[in-house]
Amino acid sequence: MEPQKPPKDNSELLRTAASLSGIAIQMGATIFLGNLLGEWLDQKFEKTYLEDTVTLLAVFLSIYLVIKKVMALNK
Repeated sequence: MEPQKPPKDNSELLRTAASLSGIAIQMGATIFLGNLLGEWLDQKFEKTYLEDTVTLLAVFLSIYLVIKKVMALNK
């Protein structure tokens, strides 16, 4: 008869998965809020390029935050 094996500890895997899903939500929220801000600025200053510009900056900011978070996870 073989001795029973202890169950695997999946807590680290679950923590990593939760952190990665949080990153996706943060990225989407950053881009969405950047788009809303750009749209509001377009209306306020009667321009047509601010929405695109602020949204693009929000995309770059969210990518930076994702890279920073992933590097912290790999430590």
